[in-house]
Amino acid sequence: MKQLLRILLAAVGILAIVAVAAVVYVTTFLDPEDFKPRLTAVVEEQTGLHLALDGPINWSFYPRIGVSVEQARTWLPEQPEDNPAFAAVDRAEVSVAFGPLLRGEIAVDGLTLDGVRLNLERDAQGQGNWEPLLERLSEQNSGAAETVLAPASAGPNADAGNLAVVLSIASVEVKNADIRFRDAQTEALWRLQQLNISGSNVNPVRAFPLKAMFTLTKHNRLDAEVLERDPDMTSEVNLETRMRLGLEEELFVLENTALSTRTHTKANEEPQQLSLKAAEIVARMGEQQLSIKEGLLEAGLRNAENWQGSLALALAFGLEGDWQAQTAQLKELQLTGPDGLRVSGHLNLAQLRDAPTYSGQITAAPFTLRPWLSRAGITLTTAGESALSDVAMTSPIKGDTEQFSLPSLSLVVDDSTFTGELSAALDGSRLAFDLAGDQLTLDHYLPGAATAKQASRGLFRKAFAQNGDSLLPQTVLGELTLEGDLSVDKLVFAGLTFDNPRLQLRGDNGVQRLTAFESGFYQGQLNATGQVDATGSVLEWLLSPTISNVQVAPLIETISADEEASPLRGRFDLSGDLTSQGNTRESLISNLNGTLAARLNDGAILDTNISQQMCELVAQLEAGEGTQRDWHPDSRFERFEATLQINNGVVASDNLLITLPGIDVQGEGEFNLTSMNFDTRANARLVDTADVACEVNPRLEQLPLPVRCEGHLGDERTEWCRFDREMFQTAVVDLLRNEAGERVNEELEERLGDSLDGLDERLGEGAAQELRDGLRGLFN
Repeated sequence: MKQLLRILLAAVGILAIVAVAAVVYVTTFLDPEDFKPRLTAVVEEQTGLHLALDGPINWSFYPRIGVSVEQARTWLPEQPEDNPAFAAVDRAEVSVAFGPLLRGEIAVDGLTLDGVRLNLERDAQGQGNWEPLLERLSEQNSGAAETVLAPASAGPNADAGNLAVVLSIASVEVKNADIRFRDAQTEALWRLQQLNISGSNVNPVRAFPLKAMFTLTKHNRLDAEVLERDPDMTSEVNLETRMRLGLEEELFVLENTALSTRTHTKANEEPQQLSLKAAEIVARMGEQQLSIKEGLLEAGLRNAENWQGSLALALAFGLEGDWQAQTAQLKELQLTGPDGLRVSGHLNLAQLRDAPTYSGQITAAPFTLRPWLSRAGITLTTAGESALSDVAMTSPIKGDTEQFSLPSLSLVVDDSTFTGELSAALDGSRLAFDLAGDQLTLDHYLPGAATAKQASRGLFRKAFAQNGDSLLPQTVLGELTLEGDLSVDKLVFAGLTFDNPRLQLRGDNGVQRLTAFESGFYQGQLNATGQVDATGSVLEWLLSPTISNVQVAPLIETISADEEASPLRGRFDLSGDLTSQGNTRESLISNLNGTLAARLNDGAILDTNISQQMCELVAQLEAGEGTQRDWHPDSRFERFEATLQINNGVVASDNLLITLPGIDVQGEGEFNLTSMNFDTRANARLVDTADVACEVNPRLEQLPLPVRCEGHLGDERTEWCRFDREMFQTAVVDLLRNEAGERVNEELEERLGDSLDGLDERLGEGAAQELRDGLRGLFN
């Protein structure tokens, strides 16, 4: 045993002496500088690049055998050498393991590139300076490379008597690389700085770990670095994966990949974070195909202006892409986020290089839309606090880089469901839709914090609530091409109910038109046309409404704040044309102009017969007794009509006409839509009737019953109108002078009797006494 050990030690000693002798011989008699001309010639022959080796070539023998080159630069074939080099490296080193050399193999132990610099450029026509180099390399015979890169399992090529290179590199390092890309086509300057790549046990058979990190910057000007401008975008990128090489198949496989980025788009802005994880990424370079399995894209987004903190989103997906066929399939898409966001579906992409298009299916589970609008900078102050809290949709989807369409949309918004189709341009220049819904309560979505508070105070309060916000996006309207059709089984707006409304919108060249609006409205019909002109600096509005045969009683009860039974019935007609300008409620109201014709058919004041009261008053005045007929409990109108002139938000009429059996009412007045104040005067006159007990003295027909209504819509309704005692007393004085002559006031008092007492109930407390005082004054 001792003898065997001595033999082994002697063999090791001899080998060591041989190795030392070889090192002494190489370092003494071989000068690495002698290899420079041959090395530059080989590089130029194989690639066409001009190589300059400014630094020394060094041998290394311990702890591994290797060679290093310093300060190497290369230029493209037609590139002047006084220009910045196409590629350069501060130091490149390769080493081989000593042990495999004894077996006739070359096993690369380490490869290091330090300070790599690469200058890539693309001209305005899209031609890259690297393309001729790639063409030259592709023309070279790759057979020799395949032999050289044969795996160690093939063993040494004993027949050829050459050493076989084993592609199993223990360590690969790229340190402090700097890559510039000047793109004249997009006028952008990209730069990868501090690029560091490391891998271990690199081989073509098994997966090996790979790490990379770098900083990516972008300038939106080619001369930004010369001008010392800060980058428009800076992104810190980190990659960890396991790579498997299939050199013969031109296959790259990344397993358990984790890619993360931290991106700044403005100075002093918090970074946007993005990460990609995938169980497997397969790139088939020959077929130009890419597939991703179990991909997960996670984002941490920030927007200091619209929300606080980070917005976490996650997109799970699978990908199959074919660059040659220009197709890709995004499978098993699942987007999740806060506030219940869950969107799923799939997309098929085509014509990726020429004109990308996509089609697929998208489904959004019920989620709360309000916080998402807030994150987009849209602040909602809707009347309904829960509005847009339950939104869901599903539809096929198709489109391209300029537009998208949802051809079979099913949309749920709170209690409303819509079906139909919708399409739009991604830049907001076109919108088209054809939707049908079951019900829609617009009151829930009316803007303005005061809307909810005022919702129970009647139609006018809601319709004219003061709000300084713009109603419509004028810039969008000026550029929008619109084609929209909407129908709903039931619509509620401002507390009013519309049955089966149909809406048709058309617009282009800055003019948006309401070409048709038709709806059942309180047992009648409502129609309207109009337009909004956004071509000028101020929005111009036109509206032509027509209301026909609408039942007044349920309409008044709906409008009424106190929900009392309507004092009026009948069928209402209204038509006319309105104009206005502006983009706020205030401006629209103050600039409102136009004419409306109103008429009430088959009308009546309920539970009060004014004809009876007037005739009884006449009978008391003339005969001292009441009427002898049976009266209808209501005051039926024979005629009720008016023409409303609207001038800068003030509605006025000077031809209000109401006729009842035995009474004619004529009046005038105005209503200021801005201040909500009104002032109306009306005179009721007695006319002859068929009732003998109510025969009217011809002179008594000249006696007016003056009523004045004034105040503010916010006042109590019972305080709006009052009997104009002064005017009535003056008229009575004139009449009684003509009729009574020298009769004493006692006889007149007896005739008035109970009718004057009843006058208090009809005209207000104290009215009868004032009238008595006035009558007595006639004869004193």
